[in-house]
This record gives sequence, structure tokens and C-alpha cells, in this order.
Amino acid sequence: MVRSSMMLMRALEVARAVDPPDWLIGSGVIRNLVWDRLHGFDRPTAPKDVDLVFFDSAALGEERERQVHDALAVKAPEIPWDAKNQAAVHLWYPDVFGIAVEPLTSSADAVATWPETATAVAVRLLPDDSLRVVAPCGLDDLFGLVWRRNPRRVTVEEYRRRAHGKRIAERWPMVEIVDEPR
Repeated sequence: MVRSSMMLMRALEVARAVDPPDWLIGSGVIRNLVWDRLHGFDRPTAPKDVDLVFFDSAALGEERERQVHDALAVKAPEIPWDAKNQAAVHLWYPDVFGIAVEPLTSSADAVATWPETATAVAVRLLPDDSLRVVAPCGLDDLFGLVWRRNPRRVTVEEYRRRAHGKRIAERWPMVEIVDEPR
């Protein structure tokens, strides 16, 4: 499926050319691709953004994220990039989500904390053109059309807000949304 998406393959090729440390592309762009295909949609859902994560513990400031974003945008301005340094997440997470978190150790460690199991998936295009898939929660929910909270970091309230805000049930009616008690 990844190789069949011209936009995603372009993003992977550009990311490989820019090559920020320990980079991966994932989250919604992967979920949309798979769920659109499993629903038989003729036209893919355009991603709000293409999440590129990288891990650079030597440069934790926003300037580093801007540098990576700008390098990506120069090569592919048509792609809505969102580049985030996962080494810095613990610095801004409490302000955004109201809870302190431990520093992450890698981009793969970051993927393991993404809010839903079906979106906790990322890929990287290797120098030999093979794909490295990072799916710490597995691929069953992604391919099984299940929207389930990843308990590692996201609260039940945030999970519910995301399901509603992203219109999961409307966009992909075959998806099973797993609700959790408060």
C-alpha cells in the first residue's frame, strides 16, 4: 500500500534526502492510506499533514524543527509537512496536555506513545529502497479497522476528543471505535 501512494513515496524519498537523525513518517498519513483502501474509496483522503518525526537530542529548540521543516519544504513544497523532534517532546508536552512525561529515547519510542494503536505506525525508506515499518503496538488494529486508545500516554478524554474531532466514524464507517470507561 505504501508503495502505491505516489504522495507518500514522494514524502519518503524527500525525507531520505534531507535525512534528519532517526527519522520516520507515520501516524494519520498511514492510517488514512490503509483505511481508505480497506473501505474501497476511489480517491484517497488528503492528509491534513505528513508527520515526520526525528530524534536529535543535541538540538532541542524549535529552530531545529524549523530547519528540518524548511529543508523538506524546499524539496517538496506541495506536501503539508509537520516535522517534530521527539527528543524535545517532554519539554512541551506538559504545557499542551497538562501532564509531565519522561523523555523519549528514539523515534520508535515516540511512535509507541502515539494516541491510537492504529496510528502508532511509521515507515522509513532505507538507502536500498526497502521500507522499515515501525509498529510497536502491532498492525492488527490498523488492518482490522479498529480505533483503540494507546494507554501508554493519551488520556481517555483526549482519546474521545480525537475520535470525535477526526470524525472517524463518519469518514470510515466500517471502523470499530473501542470506547473506554472514564
